[in-house]
Amino acid sequence: MPETPSSRIALLFATSGHSGVDRVVANLVREFGHHPLEFDLLTLRGHGPYIDDLPPNVRRIPLHAAHRNTALPALIAYLLRHRPQALYTASHRLNRTALLARRLARPGMPVAIRMGMSISATLAEMKPHRARRLQRSMQRWYPQADAVIAPSEGVGQELGTLAGVSADRLHVIPNPIVTPRLHEQAREPTGEPWLDDENREVPVILGTGSLKPRKDFATLIRAFAEVRRQRAARLIILGEGGERDALEELARELGVQQHLRLPGFRPNPYAWMSRADVFAMTSRREGSPAVLIEALACGTPALTTDCPSGPAEILDNGRLGPVVGVADPEDVARGLVQLLDAPPSPTSLRQAVAPFNASLSAVSYLKALDLAHEETG
Repeated sequence: MPETPSSRIALLFATSGHSGVDRVVANLVREFGHHPLEFDLLTLRGHGPYIDDLPPNVRRIPLHAAHRNTALPALIAYLLRHRPQALYTASHRLNRTALLARRLARPGMPVAIRMGMSISATLAEMKPHRARRLQRSMQRWYPQADAVIAPSEGVGQELGTLAGVSADRLHVIPNPIVTPRLHEQAREPTGEPWLDDENREVPVILGTGSLKPRKDFATLIRAFAEVRRQRAARLIILGEGGERDALEELARELGVQQHLRLPGFRPNPYAWMSRADVFAMTSRREGSPAVLIEALACGTPALTTDCPSGPAEILDNGRLGPVVGVADPEDVARGLVQLLDAPPSPTSLRQAVAPFNASLSAVSYLKALDLAHEETG
């Protein structure tokens, strides 16, 4: 039997289970635990977020679907049975699914969607016919959302120009990154001798992310080889993915394999970030990368490529750290040497990411659909 209309708020985020997006979603859900509201975290089989410590006001409801592409019937069934007062979702496939499910099952229910990646860069990487189809889909569905959330000004501008989202429905909300939990985890040991030795003489450069072409760790390794020609240094790249073998082979070709480590995915990257001398992000496209904000929150000097659409914003367009050319090893190498020679103060870096406080972000998410209460715990 269908429930009577409820005051519960539905959250639908299908993540990989081991990415910065997972940490963003987990932070958001935990922060919702401080609000006098009730939430349903809808999950798909084989997808994150995997959150063991759900707040008491958040219940987990598995949807009978194994993929974002096939989630529509299960979401409609949930909406008809539980009748939530609002729905938040993220990623294009789920955004489109949520808006269609609302039309079929809960007309009038407010829906907030989120797009975290650069739309222009995503379209540029696709075959023309697929890019046109994706953009038409966004233009058809996104203006129907009650709120459209972007993590950076760059992504927000693209949602307006490429997806047709009106300014009154667009909300630029910094990702919920900085938490007391982050700082606690940053103090934990890594188990990596290159980092845990407080008396080490060789600086360590750190990269973090899935070992995929979009992250372009090949450019980082090439830049690192150039740095090694000038000074002693070591490189660690946290993450797992299909490019591992190619990256290891590249390191061998460049003669830096003994100075590179690929430890795989680590659930607590903050301990590694807080001990690294420099954090490097060499992506080809991003939205508002969690890892870059997390590194700054740990007080670690950082550089980023000037990829669309949000990383340069985080480093205040070069004031807080070098913004270097995409796929440009020489420019990345110059930025790394600059940070190793003259790092900014950790205090200034931590202050710069204050807007990414998780509690502030959670309030802004709720305000996007007029759900925030004045008093929170």
